[in-house]
Amino acid sequence: MNPHADLIEKIKTLTKERNACILAHTYQSPEIQDVADFVGDSYGLSVEASATQAETIIFCGVLFMAETAAILNPTRTVILPHPEAGCPMADMITATELAALKKEYPVASVVCYVNSPAEVKALSDVCVTSSNAVTIVNKLPRDKPIIFVPDKHLGSYVTEQTGREMILWDGFCPTHLRITETMIKAARSAHPFAELLMHPEAPHAMRQHADAILSTGQMCSHVKKTEATEFIIATEIGLLHTLRTQTPHKSYYPLSEAISCPNMKKTTLPMVYDSLAHGMGRVVTVPSDCAEKAEKSLRAMLAMNG
Repeated sequence: MNPHADLIEKIKTLTKERNACILAHTYQSPEIQDVADFVGDSYGLSVEASATQAETIIFCGVLFMAETAAILNPTRTVILPHPEAGCPMADMITATELAALKKEYPVASVVCYVNSPAEVKALSDVCVTSSNAVTIVNKLPRDKPIIFVPDKHLGSYVTEQTGREMILWDGFCPTHLRITETMIKAARSAHPFAELLMHPEAPHAMRQHADAILSTGQMCSHVKKTEATEFIIATEIGLLHTLRTQTPHKSYYPLSEAISCPNMKKTTLPMVYDSLAHGMGRVVTVPSDCAEKAEKSLRAMLAMNG
């Protein structure tokens, strides 16, 4: 018996009554994923946010994701159930810092990882996610340098895959920075026949140990297509629930239970209910002048992804 069954049913009923939709990132807790209308990675959530017809979006993720939904849906109400669910990586760069970097490299194309504040997106030429960064960087003019912000580890991975030299900001994901060789050796020893799948936000030295470097969405696609049946998942542990739900006949092992994002785990089912029933949480808005510029970089991503 699901201990959350009654609350989940109440939330689903309210979602219909309020013409709302619940979007949840794959790093959210299992019960949050189970109540969501759509579960996905940053790119999938961006696409879903741009297409929804719901009047209210309950965004179970972190602030930069809810900002993206608000930018793409200026006439809809976007609520972040936990008002302080943020992203340390996104906080590692400001619009002032990016503006100074652009002055230093005035002809550079600015590529902004979607894990960044709206003000940074507004100063960028195109946004990317971990699933499409290589595709989009390969499409940029080769006669111009590239500024890549804020994740230096994803940036280094894109450099490896494209051969493009990029000016990298010194940002990183604290959760993926916890990955160690000791964890990898222990997981390999415990599951010798499993594929090790790792996120490109992991540092270069750790990525060398992986069988495949994939975004969370790409991991979900990969396990469906490959003949392999066992996987060590070297990213935030919330993804294991997504994988077990979508492809339940295969086996998934966390690299370590320590690879958990505290901000992604702040959202709870009662908070989701209160957001729907009482409008509690943080109503996320982006000033129109910033939103208009940031939307251009997001729309550029959506257009260049194909």
